[in-house]
Amino acid sequence: MYQVTFSTQSMAELNKLDKLEQLEIIDSFGSLTKEQIESGLPEIGKIHRAHKDFYRLRTGDYRIYFEILEQTQTLHAHYILHQHSLADFVFRFKLPFKEETMLEQEDNFWNYLESLKK
Repeated sequence: MYQVTFSTQSMAELNKLDKLEQLEIIDSFGSLTKEQIESGLPEIGKIHRAHKDFYRLRTGDYRIYFEILEQTQTLHAHYILHQHSLADFVFRFKLPFKEETMLEQEDNFWNYLESLKK
């Protein structure tokens, strides 16, 4: 069994969800074993991006993009993205991607920009 860690983005996304969705995501991610990851389950995919191997776990309406850190036996969740979102599409298809892209999808970002006009 792996230890799990979350990036700032993935924790922020988790905190937006209701408690039941949070528990479902954490349970499915936290219970992954090496055998499950390597067996080619349909809900687990592998993506090579920026000289790293990322894995994608589909759970409910969300996708967890994570990396296996073998030295520490850790699964590190880099991103938790809603399925069918622009950020999910960009990451999956290896398009140029910046963390700012995800920020732009937030309503608060656009509200903030509008407030600067006043």
